[in-house]
Amino acid sequence: MNIINAPGGNIMPYLHNYRIFISHAWRYSDGYERMVRFINDSTHFRWTNYSVPENKAFTGLSSAQLGNQLRNQIAPVQCVVILAGMYVAHSGWIQYEIDLAKQMGKPILGVVPWGAERTPIAVTQAADRMVSWNSAAIVGGIRAITP
Repeated sequence: MNIINAPGGNIMPYLHNYRIFISHAWRYSDGYERMVRFINDSTHFRWTNYSVPENKAFTGLSSAQLGNQLRNQIAPVQCVVILAGMYVAHSGWIQYEIDLAKQMGKPILGVVPWGAERTPIAVTQAADRMVSWNSAAIVGGIRAITP
């Protein structure tokens, strides 16, 4: 474990900064926003969010242009997180993100939404790991599958 000197002479472990893309649909951003809060509220976890939130949504793009934007977002990340419950409503674009992640060798973390009775098979088959809908499971899953 690497350590660093913190202000006041305290020694603290170095926190790796995880580069993460969270798959989401702007129309249904509640799950995305809650996922971001879960990760942000985790102690001893640093991350950079490569997703584009609803308030910065791309507008007026063709499908090809949106595909290029998604490629640019996913290329630098270390992990792609997919909220499995959203798959049904937006399977085309989420499948595109899954395919991009697989082509680029990015690990995929599937998150089963709270209260979900079923999980889309496309997500469970693509995911390197599936976790439940809570901060500890999500952060633990990211750490476990991220190089």
